[in-house]
Amino acid sequence: MGELSPASFIWRDGAMIPTTSYQLKRCDEHFKNGECYFLEEHKDRSINSHNHYFASVREAWMNLPEAEAVKYPDSVTLRKRALIMIGWRDETVTACKTPEDALRLAAMVEAMDSYAVVLVNDCVVTTLRAKSQKIKAMDKKDFQQSKADVLAWVWDLVGVEPALGNKEAGKAA
Repeated sequence: MGELSPASFIWRDGAMIPTTSYQLKRCDEHFKNGECYFLEEHKDRSINSHNHYFASVREAWMNLPEAEAVKYPDSVTLRKRALIMIGWRDETVTACKTPEDALRLAAMVEAMDSYAVVLVNDCVVTTLRAKSQKIKAMDKKDFQQSKADVLAWVWDLVGVEPALGNKEAGKAA
């Protein structure tokens, strides 16, 4: 049996009750009567906040100075590089036998992940990848903080106060 995607419940009279007949049917198909299950609270992220974020990053990307624009071919690259540069990243450090092996590994990693930042220091390869901001990967609190951090970083590249840039992008969201 596969994993059940999030189902919504209402706490009523000491029990979690599925919110719709569809949710009840899904639960009946997935859970066994009498079995013990652990419930974890899922805090939804605002779709408006999500849309505003991506609109703001895109707006910043479209307004990058020419010297910066050549580094970021699209808004996804800009967002992922921002996440990496401000610390919302995963790091992998790999020690190789020789500097040549390190250079080969770095080339392979760059070919497999064009968004990664790959650093080589002698025989050591450090790979930096942006943390995923997918709903399943990042909770609401971390998403809001990473959003604020990214927008401050990208608007700084543009030379615009983040509050002003976010406000203008909000009109497009």
